[in-house]
Amino acid sequence: MSVPRVSVIGAGGWGTALGLLLAGRGMEVSIWGHDAAHVEAMRAARCNEKYLSGVALPETIRPTTDLALCVRADILLIAVPSKYLGAVAGRIAKASDADRDRPPVLVSCTKGIELQHGLLMSEVIADQFPSATLAVLSGPNLAGEIAKGIPAAGVIGCADAAALRGVQGLFEGTTYRAYTSNDLRGIQLGGALKNIFAIGAGVSDGLGLGENARAGLVARSLTEMTRLGVAMGGERETFSGLSGIGDLMVTCFSTRSRNHQVGVRLGAGETLAEITASMATVAEGAPTAASAYACARRLGVETPIIDEVNAVLQGQKTPAQAMTSLMTRQLRGEEEV
Repeated sequence: MSVPRVSVIGAGGWGTALGLLLAGRGMEVSIWGHDAAHVEAMRAARCNEKYLSGVALPETIRPTTDLALCVRADILLIAVPSKYLGAVAGRIAKASDADRDRPPVLVSCTKGIELQHGLLMSEVIADQFPSATLAVLSGPNLAGEIAKGIPAAGVIGCADAAALRGVQGLFEGTTYRAYTSNDLRGIQLGGALKNIFAIGAGVSDGLGLGENARAGLVARSLTEMTRLGVAMGGERETFSGLSGIGDLMVTCFSTRSRNHQVGVRLGAGETLAEITASMATVAEGAPTAASAYACARRLGVETPIIDEVNAVLQGQKTPAQAMTSLMTRQLRGEEEV
């Protein structure tokens, strides 16, 4: 069987880690970045110092700003921040060859929810590619560990069985164990919503509330994630898997989680503007909190943790006030909202 041609769209830490996994199998991988200076630095130094310091890039990884070159691949792994995904998808569509017999499979590796209409990332891509085969990838995936070859697992979703096997097969023999699912909505919702709760867990740590408080918050976060996720069309079982509780655990408990770091700094008294200005990477939980809050209101779903995290991010409450609000809610049974 022929080896598929693969390109990664997005030269951040996650995109580079995905490229390294495939290069480890001997595959040649193009990684597209929008910043010409950053791409040239990656080419010259054979590393992505800005996002993955200390990890060497093999010669089989080709950083490039040539999007037309990348879209000739059989599979595109799209790993750009959610707020840029629509614009990048539009650029991919313009650069694509409409006369190709078989268009590439597009794999969304971005975690987020669009604000205005509550679209998932695959739906943002589908706006530009209404007839394309779309897949999604999510899970407890800290890019720094994956880039170093430390074992990890994730889940891939796609409605097309052949394409699903094809994307899963990319990772065969690597240190990344890829499982499959048909629940594209649930996979994406777990991966997006957990970032909000990671900020909440970080706030708890930043306030110095201890491990019992964090554990209780994370347990209730899983309940809330599942409740809203099911209301938004995900399957309940998905939130008990890698893209649900798996991703929730790593982002809420790891000090390397960007969203957890944002929460810690908020809890310690910094503003979101100060934190954002000092970060080279994007913490997706901040924009996703506003999107999830809006979705919950439209659907009539109670989301107390999302509500409080969003209030802190919007500057409407202090972290201490938000935590007090959660702790003084009306008493109820564990199975209740």
